[in-house]
Amino acid sequence: MGGNVEAVIINTAGGVTGGDQFSTTVTAHEDAKISCTTQAAERIYGAPDLNAGSIQTTLVAEQDAQLYWLPQETIVFDRARLRRGLDVHLHPSARFLMVEPLVFGREASGETLRSASLDDRVSITSAGRQIYLDRIKMGGDIASQLGRPAIGDGARAMASIVLAGPNAKPFLDPVRALLPTCAGASLLSETVLVVRILAADSFVLRTTLLPILNLLTNDAVPKNWRL
Repeated sequence: MGGNVEAVIINTAGGVTGGDQFSTTVTAHEDAKISCTTQAAERIYGAPDLNAGSIQTTLVAEQDAQLYWLPQETIVFDRARLRRGLDVHLHPSARFLMVEPLVFGREASGETLRSASLDDRVSITSAGRQIYLDRIKMGGDIASQLGRPAIGDGARAMASIVLAGPNAKPFLDPVRALLPTCAGASLLSETVLVVRILAADSFVLRTTLLPILNLLTNDAVPKNWRL
């Protein structure tokens, strides 16, 4: 993989529930190339009380570094409570790619989110300047909320992709060519490309994501995504 280091994050607890606290910090030093993924989908289980589980991730990419943050799906179960933050700090010459796939229950197994809480925040800065800020905050009957046309139109899975770096702009048209009608891509600036995807379920979402990630990583998607 041309000197790329591939790191796999393992949650030995098997999931996240109320009161759990997890934190991860990754730094790609000058000229380093690092891809981070997860062993499998992360599961956010029902909490016994109102105490949310917490996941905090801090990523740093220094001068001329390349850092890919490519976790597999996060599956939110009924009665789950999650507070998650992703803070990214980039050198202007660094290349950064992230994907955050979210799956709301597993309807094929009869799971429907009638009572859950999600507070999910992503912040990306370059040379100390904010270049991307996003937050998803949902609570209560999430399944009904996702059924509304202006929110999810019945989708039960979604993903955000962000590519930040000097070479982001040329990928806009090739990415758009790979998108279904329930997705979109745009440039926030010359150096920040954002993709949003809605999907019926996790299988459809992954089928959509893989060609895009192959394009953006030059066919260097972590092996765990193909198992």
